[in-house]
Amino acid sequence: MTAIVTGGAGFIGSNLVDALIERGEDVVVVDDLSTGRRANLDGALAQGATLHELDVCDAPALRELFEQVRPERVFHLAAQIDVRRSVSDPAADARVNVEGTINVLAAAQAAGARRVVYSATGGAVYGEAEQVPTPEDAPAQPLAPYGMGKLSGEGYCALFTRLHGLSTVALRYANVYGPRQDPLGEGGVIAIFCGCLAESRTPTIYGDGEQTRDYTYVGDIVAANLRAAELDVGGSINIGTGVETSVLALVEAFRTLEGGERFEPVHAPARQGEVLRSCLDAARARELLGWEPQVELAEGLRRTLATVSGAPTAR
Repeated sequence: MTAIVTGGAGFIGSNLVDALIERGEDVVVVDDLSTGRRANLDGALAQGATLHELDVCDAPALRELFEQVRPERVFHLAAQIDVRRSVSDPAADARVNVEGTINVLAAAQAAGARRVVYSATGGAVYGEAEQVPTPEDAPAQPLAPYGMGKLSGEGYCALFTRLHGLSTVALRYANVYGPRQDPLGEGGVIAIFCGCLAESRTPTIYGDGEQTRDYTYVGDIVAANLRAAELDVGGSINIGTGVETSVLALVEAFRTLEGGERFEPVHAPARQGEVLRSCLDAARARELLGWEPQVELAEGLRRTLATVSGAPTAR
């Protein structure tokens, strides 16, 4: 079975590529390496995966590749992930996250792909939700163009299902963290804190630290993708733990790690527009995908820290 993974050199994408390779699948990676790293794919490339340095905004080249590969499944993770950049240049964000998604869907449909799994976002779509943990039927209230663009991508997935019969599903991730994480992502605070601990730097908390997130380990996100690809359920599905963790609680969790006894943060002014509470209700994922998170935060932090250069040995 052949799979195309767009954004496969990135944090989540490369972990997914590794899992697909372990399952014996043929994997083709599409990534322009603007934020993804070739080094993330060293193991996968050595085991037969192929990398095509290609921008998802290049529709003709994308369609040509898809027609050559004829993938059964497409995992679309390529995206512009910097929320701040989306605010400063919303048109550029839309070109990648909306137009790029349309290009991937069109190429998949033309090539006869059986299934497209789209990486969406939870917190950035729901904004300041009234109900926490937040279910999929809560109002979409994006606070930045990034969330608006990812929501639009979901709409185009549903449209291609109605218009062309292309089987699609949108997975709304919580705040993903784990090995290879880029600090630009929604769960980037863990990557930043790991770097601080490894390099004995002082972490910074913006605001009072009471803001909460739903931190979900990348291995669980990968498992959700694999499960979603095997089924024919559609629509939008939250992928998260359903557990709120404040930044202050996260600091306390880091203090339990090897070398974390002196992990003392400093406070800076709160960032404008930051969501105060974000946590996803993943009941639909349990019901439709048979998926539940397996890695608790403490264990996930240990696994992540162990991969950071210069980090102390996790205990």
